[in-house]
Formats: sequence, structure tokens, C-alpha cells
Amino acid sequence: MKKHSVPKWQQEISSFKGIKSTFIIEGNINDFYPLYEGGEMPIAFVDLNMTLLRLFNERKDSLDYEFMFCDPATGIYNKFGDRYGNIEEMINKYSGSNDGEPLPFGIDKLFKKSCKMDDIEQLSSVIRNAMVDTERTKPVAVVMNFVSRYISSPTTLEPAENKMFLNLLFASLNAARIANDFNTLIMIVEKFNDLPAWFFYNNPNVRTISIPNPDKDIRTIFIDKEYLEFRSDPALDKVKDKFIDVTDGLKHRELKELRNLYQRLIAKKPDTELLDAVSIYKYGIIENMWHSIDKEKIAGLEELLKQRVMGQDQAVSKTVNIVKRAVSGLSGLQHSSGQNKPRGVLFFAGPTGTGKTELTKALSEQLFGDENNCIRFDMSEFSESHAAQKLFGAPPGYVGYEAGGQLTNAIKERPFSILLFDEIEKAHPSIMDKFLQILEDGRMTDGQGNTVYFSETLIIFTSNLGITRQYTDSAGREHREQLVFPSESYEEIQPKVLSAIKDHFKPEVLNRIGNNVIVYDFIRPEAAKAIVRGQVKKIGSRILKQNKITVNVTDALLEHFYTLAGRDEVLEMGGRGIGNLMEEQFINPLAEYIFEASCDAGDTVKADAADGAVVFTREA
Repeated sequence: MKKHSVPKWQQEISSFKGIKSTFIIEGNINDFYPLYEGGEMPIAFVDLNMTLLRLFNERKDSLDYEFMFCDPATGIYNKFGDRYGNIEEMINKYSGSNDGEPLPFGIDKLFKKSCKMDDIEQLSSVIRNAMVDTERTKPVAVVMNFVSRYISSPTTLEPAENKMFLNLLFASLNAARIANDFNTLIMIVEKFNDLPAWFFYNNPNVRTISIPNPDKDIRTIFIDKEYLEFRSDPALDKVKDKFIDVTDGLKHRELKELRNLYQRLIAKKPDTELLDAVSIYKYGIIENMWHSIDKEKIAGLEELLKQRVMGQDQAVSKTVNIVKRAVSGLSGLQHSSGQNKPRGVLFFAGPTGTGKTELTKALSEQLFGDENNCIRFDMSEFSESHAAQKLFGAPPGYVGYEAGGQLTNAIKERPFSILLFDEIEKAHPSIMDKFLQILEDGRMTDGQGNTVYFSETLIIFTSNLGITRQYTDSAGREHREQLVFPSESYEEIQPKVLSAIKDHFKPEVLNRIGNNVIVYDFIRPEAAKAIVRGQVKKIGSRILKQNKITVNVTDALLEHFYTLAGRDEVLEMGGRGIGNLMEEQFINPLAEYIFEASCDAGDTVKADAADGAVVFTREA
């Protein structure tokens, strides 16, 4: 069996016990952790308090440290029994209550003997007295669980809270040395800044220990111990390997819950697969919409998209290739965390109005049957410093915490979707830091502490970088400078756009996008003609449906529109520019004519061009 090293954070505690008097432990604090007894493999997985007790008492035959535990709900206790410290004797000694009224001790199955102590100043005095006691025969380790729950806010302490941390600071700086070891204070928090900064800042006796989520090696050991079916059936080795990969980021407690969920599922439906249980645990549903996409639909996807997004054949072809990998689940397999990355990542760049957003909506409709499975975010709305909270959720105590983040809420509702981030270059830099994690790990923790999974999403960024440049002149006036023009070839435009993207984004972001940056071309004259024909047809169909009026457009009028649509100032605005042109030159005059001529249902209107203008007549 492969040798596995003790987790780094446990090694760190073992190295610094007796050297530092105070440990602040943060991160994954509510999990199960491997317990070693001299061998290469852990003998069990236990909670943090038991792990600390064994790390400070590594020898089986003797006791190195006595222990005292406390938390806001229970008070002071030692659920491991008097062998590891007689709580009643210690509290009577350190509270000065030997000659006074006895303290309220209780006995229960969970905490053995405990002393409820609601007065936090009194509690901190007991801890301080224990920490500075030089007459002990063995050092004491005081473990404070849920420390942040003793106070309302680390930045605005109440008088009693301030006194409490003054006592703890005094204890940390004046901890007694017993033999070769310090009396030790261990403070367990979700994150170290849950404590007032003046407690740990410039305190040489403090060591902060961060516990990460289980890595692949430790997760493998836990799965070997808990999931017995993998032991009994070697044929499941491939399933086991994939299971280990797709549970990256889960805690051991969550793996235990997942095991219980799987047992419940197979009791109802014996043919349920373990990976189905993972899907339910992560997303709440078993049906994976990516798996239900018809292969025939994918085979004809390119032609369908080219009909809807005109003049961008190269972009459509590359997009379809990436989508095929996403549907088959082959994206990111070259990376160690490939199983958890998003289904695919696309970066659409190029001139405005060339079909970047339209292609995304078309993809959503073709893949999922509904454009609403494309969740769109206009990133110009997320350019301020607080924008990350708006998108991913505010932390506890901040405005908007209860509402959650717009992106994370949307993913919880629709985990199988296409995410469109329009004009990503306008997002605040702090948001791009979050995207690094999403693109790499396929998950993130929102402001409410919930893990949100992006591994079943297709992420699409759009950008207009390299097309125009905004600047302010010496008089303070805003200007926009055009950097590329419809008169340039695609071969000239593409490198300019790619260079602008490279200059704007961090290399870490671009590395995660890889070669999936697709530069769109300007709408060229032939594509502009196709767009004009399509819009004329759509306008005519809508008028016939709504007003029962037939509109016949002559070839001369089409040629007139082709000429107008081929001008540089229109092509610079892409399909959007052509749409504006058709509204101004065709829809508005046609609507005015129908009204002024009192056209009724059943009438036919001829639309023609004469002397460079649009002319309408009613046909008999």
C-alpha cells in the first residue's frame, strides 16, 4: 500500500507545540481528520478536538498535556475523561472558588463533566490563570471552540469582550513553561480575522494554522475506509478513480453524508449508480441535461448556427468543436482537476454587433431547447469595488448577505446552463480573481458559506477589446478612437484583437481559457446582404401575422438597402447597425404609410426604391 504523509497542518502543529504558546486554527475546522499512531496509514478519522488531543499526546504510555475545552454553548469541559485533565479540580483552582460557592457542574454523556460559564470575563480569567500557572506538573492545553461566537464583532468589542481578549492576550504572552513545553492556548475559528487584530498582530507567540479541504491522497484513504463496495469488487476501480476526482473539494463529513445518501437511493432503486448520488448531492437532481442532448442535434449544429449567425463561419466552426467536447465531457481532461472544471470555456472577441451574444443564445436554444438556459450578465454593471459581493454574495454582517449573489443564486437554480459574461473587460479585477477559481476548480464558496458548483456549465465571455479605445484629452473631454476598420482583412484584425486581450488580462486567466479565444470578423458585404434579406423577410412575416397585410419588396429596394448596409459606418456597428438602418429606412416609413393610407387586412403594399428613397404603394 502506498505510503501517505501526515497532512502538513498536523506536521506544523507537531513542530511548533512547546515552541509557540498560542495556535489560531482556521479553515476546514468542522471535519474528520486522519489519526495516526506511528504507522504509515491513519487508524481512524476523528474530529478536531480528538485530533488535537492526540497531536499533543503522541506517546501511548504517558500523558504529555492535560486538556481543557470550552465553547459558548457548553462552558468548560473535557469530554475525554479525567485522565486528560480533571476539569472540576482545574476550574476550582483557577476560578478562585475553593472557598466560595461551588460552581454549577453538570454531567452528561457527551461532555462528561462540564461547567457552564456565561460570564466571558470570568471564563477568560480561568484560562489566563491556567496558562500562567508555573506550578503545574504537566502543561495544559486550553482549546477554545467557536471563539468568534463569544463576541459580536472583532472590530467593535463590547467592554466585557475587550476584557476577555485582554486576558487571553496576557495569557498568550505570559504562558508558563512546564519542563520543556508551554502551557498552550488553541483558538478555533473559521478565519483568523474573526478575532480582533490587536490580539495576534505583532504577537510573537501566535502561530496560525490553516486546515485545507482534504487532498486527493487523504480523500482516497477515507473512501477506502468508508466505501466498502470498492474493496469487494476490483472491477469498480475505474468508477472509484472517477469518484475520487469528482468529489474534489468535498469534506470528509460530506463524503460520509454522500455515502448515507447513496445507501438511501439504492434502497429505493437498486440500480442507482454512485456517480448519480454525487450529481444529486451537488445539484439536487439526478438528470444531467448534458447527457440528454441528442447526438443528431449536435451533428447538425454547425449548419443551424450558421443560418442564425451570418458571416461568422470560422467562429461558428470553432465554437461547435468546443461544444462537442463539452457535451462528450472531454473538456479539460489534460488537467488533474479536469473532472470538476466547467464543461467548456469560450471567449468571444471582436467588433460589436457581429453575433457574439446571438450565437450564445442560439447555442442555448439548440442544446437545451430554451434560450432561458443562457444566464447573461452585463459586466459593465460589475465594475465597482464592491461588485464581487453583488455577483458572488456578501459575507456575514454586510449589506446583501441574506440575498446572496446574483451569479451563485442563478447557478443554484439552473446548474446545467450556459453562462454569458458580456464585456468581461469591464468587470472589477476582484471578480477576475474569483473567475480564476471557477475556471480551475469548477466551484466556489458563496458569501453564505455554501459551495456552488460550475462543473456542469458552459462559460462564455465576450469582449470588445482591440476594437475601439476610449481616452480623455487635455481639456477633460471623453473620446472614442476606432482601432480596426471594416476595410481591413480578418488576417489584419485578429492579431490586433488578440494583442489587446493579452495586454488587458492576467496570464493566469488567459492560461485557463487556453486556445478558446475566438475573434469575430466585421460583417462583410455579402453577410450584410444576407442579414438585410433575413430582416426584410422577418418584418414582412410579422406584419402579415399581426395586421394581415402583405408587403412585397422589390429587388430594387433590396439593392438600395444593400448599398446602405455596406457603408463603413454601418458595418462598424455590425448586425446591430444594420438593424438600426432597417428600422429607420424601412420599418418606420412602412408603419407611417400603413397608417396614413388606412391599409386594412387583406391589402398588399409594394415597397420599392426610386431616386434613392423608399416608396410605398397599395397594390390592387
